[in-house]
Amino acid sequence: MLKGFKQFILRGNVVDLAVGVVVGAAFTTLVNATVKGIVSPFIAAIFKTPDFSGLSFTINGSQFLYGDFLNALISFLIVATVIYFFVVTPINLLITKTKKSSATADPTTKKCTECLSEIPIKATRCAFCTSKLEIKDGK
Repeated sequence: MLKGFKQFILRGNVVDLAVGVVVGAAFTTLVNATVKGIVSPFIAAIFKTPDFSGLSFTINGSQFLYGDFLNALISFLIVATVIYFFVVTPINLLITKTKKSSATADPTTKKCTECLSEIPIKATRCAFCTSKLEIKDGK
């Protein structure tokens, strides 16, 4: 029973997921510190209030707390922006740079001028329609 559990825990996907969760928690701390230390004071300087949770309106005795929604929306947009510009964009750039540039290989086939079939580039006669082909520049 413990052998199966050990195999499950040491499986690559579980370890990768655990690392992702730990890194995600650390990244959340970093993003929250950025929001609290930089973005919230910036919002307070513009709107004269760093927190919108007190904003509400009442209709027929029902209170609508749209300020909480604004706080959640701003937090979401900030987190999405930070993740996009500081994680997704650099990763995409890194992946693009590390991919080997696929050099365009010389073509190995050409189209027959009569039947438009693909034939070897050095062929002098089409294998499909048997028409004689012109050879241009050794091709």
